[in-house]
Amino acid sequence: MSEPPQHEPDPSDTPDEFDDIVDAETVRDPDLAVIEAGSRTLRAQAGPPQGDQVPARPEDPEVDRALREVETELAGRWGETKLDPSVQRIEALMDILGSPQRAYPSIHITGTNGKTSTARMIESLLGAFDLRTGRYTSPHVQSVTERISLDGAPISAERFIETYQDIKPYVEMVDAQQEHRLSFFEVLTAMAYAAFADAPVDIAVVEVGMGGTWDATNVIDAGVAVVTPIALDHTDRLGETPEQIAAEKGGIIKKDATVVLAQQPVDAASVLLRKAVEVDATVAREGLEFGVLGREMAVGGQLLTLRGLGGEYPEVFLPLYGAHQAHNAAVALAAVEAFFGIGSQHARTLDLDTVRRAFAQVTSPGRLEVVRRSPTVVLDAAHNPAGAQATAAAIGEAFGFSRLIGVVGASDDKDVRGLLEAFEPIFAEVVITQNSSQRAMDADALAQVAVEVFGAERVQVEPRLDDALEAAITLAEEEGEFAGAGVLVTGSVITVGEARLLLGRG
Repeated sequence: MSEPPQHEPDPSDTPDEFDDIVDAETVRDPDLAVIEAGSRTLRAQAGPPQGDQVPARPEDPEVDRALREVETELAGRWGETKLDPSVQRIEALMDILGSPQRAYPSIHITGTNGKTSTARMIESLLGAFDLRTGRYTSPHVQSVTERISLDGAPISAERFIETYQDIKPYVEMVDAQQEHRLSFFEVLTAMAYAAFADAPVDIAVVEVGMGGTWDATNVIDAGVAVVTPIALDHTDRLGETPEQIAAEKGGIIKKDATVVLAQQPVDAASVLLRKAVEVDATVAREGLEFGVLGREMAVGGQLLTLRGLGGEYPEVFLPLYGAHQAHNAAVALAAVEAFFGIGSQHARTLDLDTVRRAFAQVTSPGRLEVVRRSPTVVLDAAHNPAGAQATAAAIGEAFGFSRLIGVVGASDDKDVRGLLEAFEPIFAEVVITQNSSQRAMDADALAQVAVEVFGAERVQVEPRLDDALEAAITLAEEEGEFAGAGVLVTGSVITVGEARLLLGRG
């Protein structure tokens, strides 16, 4: 985990300019507008990127202009929350592009929580074994270019623009043939698959956008399918029970593949196992074929003993916090072993020193990420009750704050009561806010729920995120420099991304 920048700008330094830039971007997607606004107002204070793999805006004005044009065109399409459950459009596009997704093997990842962190760990492991990797994850924390990575780093703005321009004529051809135009996510998925083929990569690590069966990513024929823990989320689209959600997510399990299952609710596991039997897939289950044998806290993360498909891996340092990340590491290790044929074709372990080196290099921005000290400010993208419970447990274990102030901005389509209830035991006070997204829940409406959960005396409302950060930091500082108070910013990936910029990490 990278250290916070030495200069930490006051979030209230440039509120008027920040507002002006956001207001001027009204023709564009608000998610993109506020991210750009934060970058433009704070970049001079924040300095260069700190090596955390979250790219800032391009410094070249012409490249920046071209990237904005691409972002505007993408934002004009259906957003990620408006879906037509079909892979018909993406299949048509892949066909006209010459099926670039068939040019390399892939590992496909679905589940409710932990997908991106697991994907990053898999990518790091594969790269350590000298394979050229492509990684496709969503959503992004700050820049849309984060979603497509080559060799462990986001593609450059120039390459992002070039890839879009290369496929744009074919996108328009498919648009003209279909009832609905290709969506934002479908076009990005096609860009990722095309960029991977052009690189070319040795293997692609692909995270679903939502679900599995009809997700746009599901035009790959992955030899390894990974299912991270399933919980209730996106219930209006995926189903209202773990069984229903598992049935949808199980759609990524292909014939003769190896399925790596994280610990699951019994009813969800049953559905996934039946799917595996139907398609003659081999199953590796956490807690049976692989798992976490031991873990202890360490400076900057945790020290793990993992059991893989081929044997034990002791003294593996992971620079991420929480039991959930330890389990993600076990899943990632098993997925890479399965890709190399360990557990089926080979009875051996991967090289231990290489595994240790790979895990020690893992980063996962916006996942229990420390971005400031005195007081400590932690960012975490938990946005559903299960994710919040994992974060709350990890905070208590890894940080030991004497008093913790929460800053929460959530989306209006989430179980916000369940989210707040998960954090209630660890927050002394909570500052309710909202991000700039169209999907953001109104701060006053969220505050009403928060008052019911926390009581009015523990709830403060600051609709502007910069004001909310300043208020929370002030509350944490009331205990004094050495009192051990902290701030946790959470509730949404968008909230975390904007906070990252305001705190000088953009």
